[in-house]
Amino acid sequence: MSPSDVHIVELDVRLHLSKKLEPFQLIMDTVKGLQHEDVFVLHAPFKPTPLLGILKMKGYSSTSERKGSDHWVTTFVHKQNKTGAKALSTMVLSGLEVDSKPGSDEEPASCNGHPEEQAVAIENFESLQAPTVILDNRGLEPPQPMMRTLAALERCKPGEVVLIHNDRVPVFLIEELNNLGCPYTVEDQADGTAKVRIEKG
Repeated sequence: MSPSDVHIVELDVRLHLSKKLEPFQLIMDTVKGLQHEDVFVLHAPFKPTPLLGILKMKGYSSTSERKGSDHWVTTFVHKQNKTGAKALSTMVLSGLEVDSKPGSDEEPASCNGHPEEQAVAIENFESLQAPTVILDNRGLEPPQPMMRTLAALERCKPGEVVLIHNDRVPVFLIEELNNLGCPYTVEDQADGTAKVRIEKG
């Protein structure tokens, strides 16, 4: 099977991000429409590290290549796509990073969060289960708040809690939490921001 026989679905979210638009739902809608034999190629201005983990849970392995200072190309192949994986191997150039393999345990089981994530005190939740991770996502441009939150959830054990503080109610995140089966509560703040308490399902 040659690379030309592989059905490639491409998505470029660089324009969306340049306009400060949230591309996560567009990406997930594209993924939902994929067949297992499809190869998904994503163009972004940065390496979409949290997304790699999310799609890994959905059965995709990935490779990432930096084409320029603001251009990363990440290729996703489903674990059931044997011919696509073989053909892809002939297309991969030296220097490509292999970011995830289905079934591998690259992340620790505990919910440690990113090293750069800043823990902040959030009030009014003292009577609830103590959160495992607390994220202050205020001031971050899309899709970073959603990506950070989902990445933290991925590393959590069932029943652990992630507490986030966002500039606004994260409507796209809430939709994804519903898909993942993660219970959550939203607390609107007087300044227009929102705090969300999420339990890993």
